[in-house]
Amino acid sequence: MLNSVLPIAKNTLTDLIRQKVFNILLVFALCAIGSSIFMAKLTFQEEFQMLKDVCLGAMSIFTSLLAILATAGFLPKDLEDRTIYTLLSKPVPRYAYLMGKLLGIISLLFIFTVLMSVVFCVVLWTREQTVLAETRNATAGMSAEEIKAALKQITDATFNLNLLPGIAIIFIKSALLASMTLLISTFATSQLFTVMAAAAVYFIGHLQATAREAWVGDVTTQWWSKILVAIVALLFPDLQAFNLTDDVIAGAAIPLGIFFQTFGLGVFYVMIYYAVSAFIFSGREL
Repeated sequence: MLNSVLPIAKNTLTDLIRQKVFNILLVFALCAIGSSIFMAKLTFQEEFQMLKDVCLGAMSIFTSLLAILATAGFLPKDLEDRTIYTLLSKPVPRYAYLMGKLLGIISLLFIFTVLMSVVFCVVLWTREQTVLAETRNATAGMSAEEIKAALKQITDATFNLNLLPGIAIIFIKSALLASMTLLISTFATSQLFTVMAAAAVYFIGHLQATAREAWVGDVTTQWWSKILVAIVALLFPDLQAFNLTDDVIAGAAIPLGIFFQTFGLGVFYVMIYYAVSAFIFSGREL
């Protein structure tokens, strides 16, 4: 099966990189992250926290946008230029075709995340060097121990390994959105419908935790309401559970148990959505 999946994944990745949507989103994302270096100057702790907040927020938004827009377009495009008929006329199962497409999109999301992470690190390093230089000038005349302690406070506030789990969760969330959009595209009648439906699921996924707490938390809630909420929670992923960057921004580490649980939940949803997509697509008339 890999002989069929890998070439499709490679061609999908190449096609997506050539598309304007990838280049436009990449430029906007890099500009949003890069411009954060010009934000208002506060104390260095507040400045670095705000810088991380802006950059990680931009990474989450742009990877989510790319996941939805890139996935929603491939099936209509392959139908329009009849590429899909050429592929499926060969001994390529439909589930292998979908898997190759999904792997290509996830590879694109990985490259996109890495590029944004590099720019994020460059911005963080540039501000760190500036603040270190200002601090050396301000502490001139102090003892060597006091200067060393002041500089260590700055380096501790900028780079730490806690950033990596936060970025990994942003990536797996975008992969989840891609697989969810793939599922919608297997029964959608147009690319616009796929994008709109995926956006609706995105907002439901972010708001369902708040709605569940407000609705089910009331002891007078009817049993049927609890069943309805349970069905919504089963069908739609709780995307708010993937919002772990608050701890990273504050400088705290994401507990390993929470990280692996959240990452595993994302992988689980990717596999479930792909399996349902393959089932629906196998019976679809083309």
